[in-house]
Amino acid sequence: MTKVLIDCDPGIDDAMALALAAGATGLDLVAITTVGGNVDLSLTTANALALREFLGLGDVPVTPGSAGALMHRTVRAGDVHGDTGLGGAVLPPPLLAVAEGHAVDCIIDTLRAAPGEVTLVAIGPLTNLALAVRREPRVVEWARDLVIMGGSFTRGNHNPAAEFNILADPEAAAIVFAAGWTVKMLGLDVTLTAMVTTAELDRMRPLGRLAELLVPAAQFYGEVTEHRGPAIHDACAVAYVLDPSLVTMVPAVVNVETIGEFTRGMTVVDFQLRERRPNALVATALNVSRFWDVVLEAYGRLAARLGD
Repeated sequence: MTKVLIDCDPGIDDAMALALAAGATGLDLVAITTVGGNVDLSLTTANALALREFLGLGDVPVTPGSAGALMHRTVRAGDVHGDTGLGGAVLPPPLLAVAEGHAVDCIIDTLRAAPGEVTLVAIGPLTNLALAVRREPRVVEWARDLVIMGGSFTRGNHNPAAEFNILADPEAAAIVFAAGWTVKMLGLDVTLTAMVTTAELDRMRPLGRLAELLVPAAQFYGEVTEHRGPAIHDACAVAYVLDPSLVTMVPAVVNVETIGEFTRGMTVVDFQLRERRPNALVATALNVSRFWDVVLEAYGRLAARLGD
């Protein structure tokens, strides 16, 4: 079992990533922390609480974190994820409250309590992680691994140069990439290939109660056809933790553009190391068919547990 702490901003694809973590046999989800990103922090936290109960995650603590970026204006993606952040999915209101404290303290305390055991999976803006690194630099040593969904070496999505999670707080991303660990970066280059087509959607429809989340969320995200559909970006990061062989990773030096007029938030990826130490392993390919086997098997297992 791999212990994971998921830092997220639910978000449709965050919800589908949390569902994957909930259904996976190889993961022990020890904490969820939230950050403002796809929608405001109040909504990402409310969504995380609702998802914790809907997905049967028990008393896994949900701790809210940073509401906005370290230095600059707030960037949101409500046009993609809907006003609530979960698209067309409507979940029962949660009964359990948030954990006391701040996400940054949760991250530090969780890693300190189990050095070398907990993998950080960051699928939103990196504000909480940057603050944790600044407050307690030893988190870099204490983390078993750091896997993020963010960035790209070819293109952006929120603008031509930048992927949303990085653009939402480039200064935080720059801190995280420069902190001294090896960031496992799954960017748009691979996550855009993890598309929900009619074949995957048809396999989600019979999943009872779980389908009430997965199907409307995926359909809100974009048009689903036989050959194309919306990409569930964040689930790629969780799938990688479950089975690293799904993804081709290449060492690189990654810097984050924080100043450029047209390129702010761009991850500048240099695969030509020239005797430099890489600060990242960057995903360059995803085995899409095996990815969906892993995801849908976990969804099926979770659906059986949740029932109708």
